[in-house]
Amino acid sequence: MTTYSCECGMGVSGLNCSKCGSELNYELITKPDGSTVGVSICPTGCGKIKSPMCCGSDMVASHNHD
Repeated sequence: MTTYSCECGMGVSGLNCSKCGSELNYELITKPDGSTVGVSICPTGCGKIKSPMCCGSDMVASHNHD
């Protein structure tokens, strides 16, 4: 399970796709200008979203193994 956390102590875990229910996977993608951005992608191809933000910055993603 992917957990997103912020330095302030806020956290979010287990983001799921509302279309198919699959857990979203965290990935870094490279934008045309060469910078990277974190996204959460549906493994079945439903789409992707910008990963969560807190305190004005992207939350850091980590993977927990259940």
